[in-house]
Amino acid sequence: MMTVLLVLIIVVALLIGVTPIRRTLISAPVFKVFKKILPPLSETEQQAMEAGDVWWDGELFKGKPDWQKLHQYPKPKLNDDEQAFMDQQVEILLAMLDDYDIVQKKRDLPEEVWSYLKQEGFFAMIIPKSYGGRGFSAIANSTIVSKIASRSLTAAVTVMVPNSLGPGELLMHYGTEQQKDHWLPRLADGRDVPCFALTGPEAGSDAGGIPDHGVVCRGEFDGEEVLGIKLNWDKRYITLSPVATVLGLAFKLHDPEGLIGEKKDIGITCALIPTSHPGVEIGDRHFPMGMAFMNGTTYGKDVFIPLDWIIGGPDYAGRGWRMLVECLSAGRGISLPALATATGHLASRMTGAYSYVRQQFGLSIGKFEGVQESFGRIGGLTYGLEAMRVMTAGAIDLKLSPGVVTAIAKYHMTEMSRTILNDAFDIHAGRAIQLGPKNYLAHGYMGVPISITVEGANILTRNLMIFGQGATRCHPYVLAELQAAANPDDEEGLQQFDSLLLKHVGFALGNTFSCLWQGLTAAAFNRSPMAGETARYYKQLSRMSRALALTADISMLMLGGDLKRKEMLSARLGDVLSHLYMASAVLKFYEDNGRQQADLPFVHYNLQRSLAEIGRAFEGFFANFPQRAVAVVMKRLVFPFGMGYKMPADDITMDICDALSKPGVIRDRLTHLCYIGEGESDPTGLMEQAFVEMYQAQPLLKSILLAQRDGKINRKVPMEQAISEAEAAEIITAEQAEQLLHMNKLRFEAISVDSFKAGEL
Repeated sequence: MMTVLLVLIIVVALLIGVTPIRRTLISAPVFKVFKKILPPLSETEQQAMEAGDVWWDGELFKGKPDWQKLHQYPKPKLNDDEQAFMDQQVEILLAMLDDYDIVQKKRDLPEEVWSYLKQEGFFAMIIPKSYGGRGFSAIANSTIVSKIASRSLTAAVTVMVPNSLGPGELLMHYGTEQQKDHWLPRLADGRDVPCFALTGPEAGSDAGGIPDHGVVCRGEFDGEEVLGIKLNWDKRYITLSPVATVLGLAFKLHDPEGLIGEKKDIGITCALIPTSHPGVEIGDRHFPMGMAFMNGTTYGKDVFIPLDWIIGGPDYAGRGWRMLVECLSAGRGISLPALATATGHLASRMTGAYSYVRQQFGLSIGKFEGVQESFGRIGGLTYGLEAMRVMTAGAIDLKLSPGVVTAIAKYHMTEMSRTILNDAFDIHAGRAIQLGPKNYLAHGYMGVPISITVEGANILTRNLMIFGQGATRCHPYVLAELQAAANPDDEEGLQQFDSLLLKHVGFALGNTFSCLWQGLTAAAFNRSPMAGETARYYKQLSRMSRALALTADISMLMLGGDLKRKEMLSARLGDVLSHLYMASAVLKFYEDNGRQQADLPFVHYNLQRSLAEIGRAFEGFFANFPQRAVAVVMKRLVFPFGMGYKMPADDITMDICDALSKPGVIRDRLTHLCYIGEGESDPTGLMEQAFVEMYQAQPLLKSILLAQRDGKINRKVPMEQAISEAEAAEIITAEQAEQLLHMNKLRFEAISVDSFKAGEL
């Protein structure tokens, strides 16, 4: 028996340890199979895979996240110049905005607002100071856009677009020195207003399929014959297009005569064109969901431009898709998360105030558990939004372009904002659906579908991008194996693959045994970098990270190229990765803010929700995996005793409601980006003032309520009469009666809705 065992050990050692034997008998056959099951990648997919950076998503995908590394990332914060801009220019801008007038009447920003945005550098936040810009950080950009969005979505979108994917960012990363010197100062001081045209009637999220094209040819420019491009394009949904003076354009470039090289189909290219250039057509305007920000079409037929107008110059012809993918971080990682977070800040603060001020059956509606369920979700999700906003912007401030992370942020944050607004509408009821100057929710509600749609439609982002790109980019070995398989030199590719395969097998075996052990022990022996109430979450997240690494490997092995088409399956694994990231952001946010005791209900809510969603995604994945025997094995490895994760308990939800239903530090911190107008003329200022005065008047109101129960004054009478009777019975003083009457007037005004005289609309 010992002899047989020894022989087996020697054979295995020879197969694995001796490179020529391993390569011939193991790696070469596997290499051939791997090349067959390899997911076919288009050129644009290949560029997308190789573009951008792997960040914390890579830690989560490898099955053993380094939590110390997470907490060593610097806490994103505004510098003195950025904070001063928030305190001065942003506050002045907010006071200038009347969103009802902007959206429902003017359908545009007032001219004085346009002028203020230009002269104060709101369009130049990302442009370096050396070119006349503000040179602000990503976290400052995000914070400023969030604050503006809590006041006016139209103004926020107008500000965010020049600071997002567009001419400014592309020029800074790829522009020639001559292009930067000419355009950046003009963009910084507002002489030029930019837009970027990517989407067309036949190509939305599939940007690689754009039909817009340019042909390299000779033509006349400034009275001379030069080498250039004849362009034809038809674009739509282009924000700022109706007012733009400079157009960034994405198109496919062809060189049939070989005028600039041997390649005929050069690929997607980006150019910068003044809208005053002959043949450029702009001006037609869309009306997205009734919002007033400028959005419209642009088209051109046989428009000739010189080659030097390619962003980066002629050397960057055909490199446009990679440029766009690398720069999408601003839109996906800063701008849209900023809008979503603003929704949470506004909804949390105003819904808390409204549910306290609005009474039913003699009680504030916030006392009813049905309302608390929805309001607790609003507050819990808002904490998660703020955590993700800060962490994702912080990654960009580390000079990274984390494509998977920003896709996670874009998809989940916009979906969370949709949930928040639905809950806020349910609680506000009729107060939310009557459109008018008092309605602070309606325009945000109308704008949510826009966020869901732009910068990659959410269906595409969830079903194809998050796991599809994440599985390749974030996996320790898969991208390198794909590159080895794509190597035209088979022998060199096999050598590369052989080395990677050995490591990959060890990685997979380690994940298998570790996953089973952690399932059997409920991760009790996992390490946590922190003690206290959050320690168990680190342990469970590490366990689920292992589970993701294992199931991703098995899925790619069993399904190969079919996995890309199994969108429902890959989306569920994408959900696991997403919630691992979201939970990580909450834990880091909690630590960065000093482990505040008041934050714990919000932390528990988000971590329990994310773990439950991870469990639900895995359950759906196992239930629908086509190889049933393999699915059963995976499920037993991951959840040997069942899933076990549950959504947050009711008492956590109630604790969140309690924290947001009274003036205090936690309420102010969680909603610090919500604009509160001054005085009773502003709807947010009116609601906030009514809330504060009613909260302060609670002792007096309780005295009146007790007097009514004791029969000293009449019950079930209007509040004004009850106040007068209480004053007459000397239960309250005349001064207190005046205070209560003013409070009641504010309360009634705050819950009232707009109405319009006949013919006024």
